[in-house]
Amino acid sequence: MTIKEIQEEIIDEFAMFDDWMERYEYIIELGKSLSIIDEKNKLDENLIKGCQSKVWLFSELDNDIIKFSADSDAILTRGIVALLLRVYSSQKPKDILTANTDFIDEIGLKEHLSPTRANGLVSMIKHIKMYAIAQQTKISN
Repeated sequence: MTIKEIQEEIIDEFAMFDDWMERYEYIIELGKSLSIIDEKNKLDENLIKGCQSKVWLFSELDNDIIKFSADSDAILTRGIVALLLRVYSSQKPKDILTANTDFIDEIGLKEHLSPTRANGLVSMIKHIKMYAIAQQTKISN
């Protein structure tokens, strides 16, 4: 699936819920299904700065496709990063770099997070894009 198709799928899923408590529960469930980062990659260099909780994000390039793994010490944050990885993992770096993040506003996620969690969300997206730039450079060389 393309990034846009995945984003549309997420928008449709969130539209099924009547209130934000149900959406939070769904995000937490997503976190439980997160492909957890290997312990050997839980390094300070993979720790995302700017998050209220600890979030580790790791990427590797496999046949010009970026595969992400992550973990967090907070259940809601783990769900948020799982949502992002669902969109951006197993995609080409150039597609990640050109993808917009409008789906986050469309599902109302940022406005329903505390300011520190919203900053963490922005930091996670920034790191995903930075990893894509780094991996795109590897492909180009």
